[in-house]
Amino acid sequence: MLAAGRPLMKDYNVTMEMFVQEPDPYVQNQRLLRIIFNLTEYQVYKLYHEGVFSLEQWRDYEGKDTVTPIARGKLNAALTQVLKAERLRRAQGMKFTISTNIEDVLFKGRVRVNEMKLSDFLTRELDGMGIVDTNRDVLLEEFFKDPTKYIRDKGALDEIQASGHYLSMKRAVKGEVIFDEDIRKLRDKGVSNPPGWSLAAANVKTTVHNFTKRLLDAALEEVRNPMRMSAAMKLEGLYESVYNARWSHVVEFPDSKKTKKGTGMGVHEGRPEQSWRYNEVGETFERNDAVQKSGEAPPRLMVLTSDKGWPYSWHMTQDSSKDFFVNCEVERVWRIVRNDLTKWLSNSDLTLSSSPVRRVLIGTPGIGKSVAVGSYLLYQLLHCDVEELQVVVHCFGDTAYVFDKTAKTVTIYIGNKTSKIVLGGLRQRGMKGYIIYDVAKKGTPPETGFAPSTGWGMIVVSSPKVSNYDEWEKQLKARRIIMNCPDDMDVEAMCTWMKRGLDPDEQAEYWKKVEEHMYLLGPIPRHIFDVDEYRKRTQDVMRALEWINIGDQGNYFTLGGSKLWYSEDPSHKLVKIVRARTEKGVEVFLNALICADIGSRTADCLAKAMATKDILLLILGSQGALASRALKQLGLRAFMYGEFVGALVKGLNELRSPKSGETQKLVLNVNHQGYPTRTVGLAGLQGGVTRIPMEYGVLYILAVENFPLVDAFFFFVNSNPEALVGCGFLRRVGTTPPPAP
Repeated sequence: MLAAGRPLMKDYNVTMEMFVQEPDPYVQNQRLLRIIFNLTEYQVYKLYHEGVFSLEQWRDYEGKDTVTPIARGKLNAALTQVLKAERLRRAQGMKFTISTNIEDVLFKGRVRVNEMKLSDFLTRELDGMGIVDTNRDVLLEEFFKDPTKYIRDKGALDEIQASGHYLSMKRAVKGEVIFDEDIRKLRDKGVSNPPGWSLAAANVKTTVHNFTKRLLDAALEEVRNPMRMSAAMKLEGLYESVYNARWSHVVEFPDSKKTKKGTGMGVHEGRPEQSWRYNEVGETFERNDAVQKSGEAPPRLMVLTSDKGWPYSWHMTQDSSKDFFVNCEVERVWRIVRNDLTKWLSNSDLTLSSSPVRRVLIGTPGIGKSVAVGSYLLYQLLHCDVEELQVVVHCFGDTAYVFDKTAKTVTIYIGNKTSKIVLGGLRQRGMKGYIIYDVAKKGTPPETGFAPSTGWGMIVVSSPKVSNYDEWEKQLKARRIIMNCPDDMDVEAMCTWMKRGLDPDEQAEYWKKVEEHMYLLGPIPRHIFDVDEYRKRTQDVMRALEWINIGDQGNYFTLGGSKLWYSEDPSHKLVKIVRARTEKGVEVFLNALICADIGSRTADCLAKAMATKDILLLILGSQGALASRALKQLGLRAFMYGEFVGALVKGLNELRSPKSGETQKLVLNVNHQGYPTRTVGLAGLQGGVTRIPMEYGVLYILAVENFPLVDAFFFFVNSNPEALVGCGFLRRVGTTPPPAP
């Protein structure tokens, strides 16, 4: 009866197409007509007639409310199931790359619900309840802002709002509105994909919602997986920013120009006329200002500023500075690398030396190896002759920034596997380059075959943690460069730069605060400038000192080299590394206590935790130039051990008075049981002398280097008359104490 193309009734030669167009002339029985209209077959044919042949077309069909509820419900149920399956398939199958836009990351390719019309939602989920002519074309986003504006029937609206479909859709629309808002904010700041999110400053990331952050962070982590890496991204304008970085420098005023205000230093624009001088020592260089002529004083510090930052700041998640500091230690590293390149490029027979010497730069964590040395090497290498060196690569773990000097571009690659392929391709094109490989926080050591085998130099930048570099160092026969911490004057110059332009009193106040931090934590820039970092480090030091109580912790303070450095040990909050040399001139590093205050507190803890023999063996375990430091810090504490005092008095000879010629009994012989049992540190004399009450049985250790006559003293317990014992380290006449390492 209702088959397409067949007569509807025996009295009429009518097709379904004609009947659908005008049903009334052919069926006057309204009851029969209603039955026909409600047949699913009729509704399906009607949709065919209007060009709706698939669920996709049904999704976009604007006349859903003209379809009977039963047929509409079946179609909507099928469409909903298909859409859910499609969303799941897309979400599971979507693979993020560095070219994936942030919209796809957040929506994962699914259909946007906030762009759905209200009439479609009501028809699909609520059988058309609430639809009127005035709200057919209203978008869901607008509807949820003010539902009463578009559905004035309170009863119908209450029923709609009580349904689960309404609540679910409201949450979905709200989420999409939030995503749209965050996408707009990020695009305004130039963030359009996962690498852009990685490079975004902290103040940009704080403008978006936490859920957005989590999704973008997860996508970035997925992109970092080398198996997912499928594209590269050029970073516009960054090559020029780094290449054209601006020079500034900080100089120390002559004594005649110094005032009581400020830091005694000033900031000047441009590159300094003089730099530091170095002598070749062994395989590397050491600073030698003795050869400078009068009036040729070098700068205290140099500064390089890039308007768009440096690879280190692009890679870090937090907001980083656009400038970095160059002191004599940073410049020294460049001199060594430059010398390596000069020797290699001047080699006429490349079969003897196919690549520059591989290097490993090792320094105490937090002194500026990554931000300063890495950035400075990059800047200098970019300014080398392009005919000799065409590419510079700055890596942070598995993220590589490739600077092509011939095209003047920067391209970011993520994933070691991809980076190796890219570097190999550059080598095949005949390009020579240099790689700065920063092991980074997660400790991702380079593969031994990471750099092309010929025509490429490489330096690995690492903390002293051996596993970061040892395998690469052994396989590539790399040579070490050991970087010392900045000294006090370097830090003062950094303060001068950071507070340039301020009132001298404000500069002096800031320097005083940083100086206090440095006194307590050592000259580690990461921990002394920022208040939060200072507080965190202070707690770390306290925990490390508490850790020294049992077992063989003293072994970590024998001032040995790399074999005793394990970054997970709490002791490394208390020590730094210093440069030393073997008899053949090869650079090695030794462990040293990071500052006098921590040294004194560490010695106190070790003295309490270790037996007499162990503390003396610890002193004897010191090496090289650091031995005298260990002897002073730990040797003074030996007076707290009865066995040591008892053995000491047996070998003492009493001095006769030059006037009377008589001898006087030593107080140690009279009462060798009166030795001190605890220590108290006495601060320096910069602020003047303050009276403090003295106690018996306390070893007072002086922090100031040039205190008259003694380095420590104590009052004997139960001595009559009262007796003071002074302890001092004898120095050759005319010498001054060696500077702290």
